[in-house]
Amino acid sequence: MKKLRWWDYITINIYWLGLNIASGSITPLILPFLVVKFVPPEVKGTYLAYVRVAGLAVAMMIQPMAGLLSDRNTSRWGKRRPFIFVGTILDIIFLTIIGLARDYWTLFAGILLLQFSSNIAHGALQGLIPDLVPEDQRGRASGVKAIMELLPILIVIVVGPMLEKGYLWGAIGFIMASFLITMAITVIFVHEEPLKERPAEPLGGPLLRLVALTVIFVAITQLSQRFVSWIGGQTGATVLGIDIVGLAGLLAMAGSIIIGVYFAARVGLGPEAIYHSGFIWWVINRLLFLAAVNSIQSFAQYFLGDVLKVENPVTLTAILMAVVAAFLLPSALVSGWLSDRFGRFRLVLASCLIGALGTFLLLFSPNIPMVMVSGCIIGIGAGIFMATNWALGTDIVPPDKAGLFLGISNLAGAGAGIVGAGIGGPMADFFNLARPGLGWLVIYALYGGLLILAAFTLFRVRPPAVQKQA
Repeated sequence: MKKLRWWDYITINIYWLGLNIASGSITPLILPFLVVKFVPPEVKGTYLAYVRVAGLAVAMMIQPMAGLLSDRNTSRWGKRRPFIFVGTILDIIFLTIIGLARDYWTLFAGILLLQFSSNIAHGALQGLIPDLVPEDQRGRASGVKAIMELLPILIVIVVGPMLEKGYLWGAIGFIMASFLITMAITVIFVHEEPLKERPAEPLGGPLLRLVALTVIFVAITQLSQRFVSWIGGQTGATVLGIDIVGLAGLLAMAGSIIIGVYFAARVGLGPEAIYHSGFIWWVINRLLFLAAVNSIQSFAQYFLGDVLKVENPVTLTAILMAVVAAFLLPSALVSGWLSDRFGRFRLVLASCLIGALGTFLLLFSPNIPMVMVSGCIIGIGAGIFMATNWALGTDIVPPDKAGLFLGISNLAGAGAGIVGAGIGGPMADFFNLARPGLGWLVIYALYGGLLILAAFTLFRVRPPAVQKQA
């Protein structure tokens, strides 16, 4: 492969901007805002968890399927761009359903359909860097990818005030435009070589394994959530009961991540899994980190409103995200470049420890300025992680099956919400009954624990050369 020009890094990654403007607006702002309109406030964490878990289960199954199918696509457009085009058109239709929702279950259906369509594009998009970027330039490409994923934190600052003023359609129209513009740039300016011959391997077996992967992971995490609920019912909201439920919640989150990914990935990969233990541990490391950081973001609106008692939590959440981005973006760009020169491992390790530091500091933040400082520390850790961890993953996956492997890595992307929100949301409601606001403090402490555990699991991520000898 020839050396990429600076604009190639942008066009290859531009659709990440559209995807993350959508997720950065819907997950922390639009979805919590609409859920609390449709359900009683004392169960908002649980009902937010329901829609998040169901939507992310769809994402977990569809994304690797789209990646697998795009690996085999012989379209003259190339392997990946047809999926990005079709997924975007469907996104516009399903965003309209969300905008028209007048009850919780219509919103629920709209989110599931949007997860289906957006992950058609997402699964194929993940193959562009392995397809088009030489290995010695993937750190820089992953750094630009991280910028495109994180830049929406600055852009969506306009969404919070729109929502609090009642302009839901303004926010949804902004997301639609972002999808269409970034899709058009990708389709027009990214040049793929069409696949000349479709792989001869049968398709039925891999697709069934991906369905089984989703069922296994969701079943394990939901059993973990029910275990925590059962413990809470047995102990009650006593002082001792709160300690016991908190410990059970940490064990449930960490255990469902490690056990769920281990078995689900082995099923998804089939017989090849024995040669890719490093890849499986990379997914575990990625899921531990994202479950913590993404859930901190998802519940930030409720944390600010219930713990710090601010009057405009939607707007302040958007401002907090923008302030965090000011630290997050440069750390992602610089760390991507550094990882090409000095390796990925130490930077990923540092990102986990920095994220844990910021999370624990957040627990003791008595006011908005200290929350901002804590968020900026988390942002630095997340920026380093988003660039260097993805570069590490693209080094590990087989080039001819990048779509499938990186699609399976969505166990981390989708699993983050299934674990972090699916277990954390009901836990927060349980603790909030004992003392309003306590639930968000407890689950944020658990997320800090996940970040520390992520640092330890990184030592199990072995490079491809070691895997081949295994």
